[in-house]
Amino acid sequence: MKKETVWFEVEENESIGACIERMEQQGFQIAGRKEEPIFEEVDGQPVPVKQLIMLKGIKEKNI
Repeated sequence: MKKETVWFEVEENESIGACIERMEQQGFQIAGRKEEPIFEEVDGQPVPVKQLIMLKGIKEKNI
């Protein structure tokens, strides 16, 4: 068996639970999560704007 890995981005107005449901509908299981802050420069200083959340999904395939 071969595993396929895809990263799913939690959309702007989407909950994490809704993203997991979307992953499951496409046949993926959650296998990891990562978050990255998004910054914007204001008066020469970085200011956090939002948090980017990515969920790692794995899908098993038969060869």
